[in-house]
Amino acid sequence: MNNFELKNPTKIIFGKDTIKQLESEIPADAKVLLLYGGGSIKKNGIYEQVKKALTKVEVVEFGGIPANPEYATLIEALQVIKEENITYLLAVGGGSVIDGTKFLSAAAVFEGETPWDILTKNIRTEVGMPFATVLTLPATGSEMNSGAVITRSETKEKLAMGGPGLFPVFSILDPQVISSIPQRQLANGLMDSFSHVLEQYMTYPVEGLLQDRFAESILQTIIEVAPKVLKDPTDYDAAANFMWSCTMALNGLIQKGVPGDWAIHAMGHELTALFGIDHARTLAVIAPSHYKYNFEAKKEKLAQYGERVWNITEGSIDDKAYAAIERTVAFFHELGIDTKLSDYTKEYEGTAEKIAQRFTDRGWLGLGEHQNLSPDKVEKIVKMAY
Repeated sequence: MNNFELKNPTKIIFGKDTIKQLESEIPADAKVLLLYGGGSIKKNGIYEQVKKALTKVEVVEFGGIPANPEYATLIEALQVIKEENITYLLAVGGGSVIDGTKFLSAAAVFEGETPWDILTKNIRTEVGMPFATVLTLPATGSEMNSGAVITRSETKEKLAMGGPGLFPVFSILDPQVISSIPQRQLANGLMDSFSHVLEQYMTYPVEGLLQDRFAESILQTIIEVAPKVLKDPTDYDAAANFMWSCTMALNGLIQKGVPGDWAIHAMGHELTALFGIDHARTLAVIAPSHYKYNFEAKKEKLAQYGERVWNITEGSIDDKAYAAIERTVAFFHELGIDTKLSDYTKEYEGTAEKIAQRFTDRGWLGLGEHQNLSPDKVEKIVKMAY
């Protein structure tokens, strides 16, 4: 097992009817900017619950943060923060709203030339404006980590940021909120969280025995609850396990002491930036090709995953590893998610070359757990995903 440090300061408030606890968690002297997305929270009762809990503090609202948090929109919100002398941010939404709020937390105290530098220059935020979240869509784990991904449509870029100053102060997780989420978004959430675990698990053995078991248990739980969640989002027990699995998948716990990959996310982000494909679905497109291309480097963990998660016990290590990839693809299909780029766009020719060139231009010359996945290899993986 590798050396590691672990600190996660986010307070989690989990369970039924917990949104009302905003009243006691938000500082009494705060001036709050309430941030949300397209307005679904005004249709499902969440907005009313939040507003009721915030009656004792001054609140300014900013809605309209899109599914991939857009830089231009966030700059408008940043102007509101400055004009209104906001002191506290509250994200009510899924990963996109929370990621956008993290950017604002960083940008509100940033003293550089332009806030976009935070992303292009990989500037870590040590201390940001305090913020909290009310999770409305389980998927990204952003409610209990310090990372974010921001999109800039004018340059067709989707870049990551983070730092120890970007953990939420607290996050409220009420599983009842998923009852109004559309099937497509539920499937995306299941896919996204599953992929988050694989990015931290599907590398090579380093005797991180407990981390492996943690990761495998999250994968098994997602597999178990997925059909229940999709069939009946009002099933509270299934919803609760789904929501908590999404949080645990990316709150830092399972990545400590073990190598991480994240090349699938890097490639997937480009597909979203270029074609507007749902983030979770880009992961389903890239993952099978990535595992097949890097089969020799990953086959021990693939076989272990096949045995422990999918109960694949027949054959050699190679046999189990190949079967594990195929079973994973089948699971994505069971979620209703296609796994080829050509399923999403007919304009895919030249995409692999374009992504490889983007990585070269950014200096991303070695991705993956071994830092040896060069742009020419990325090009081959993306082509395999056509």
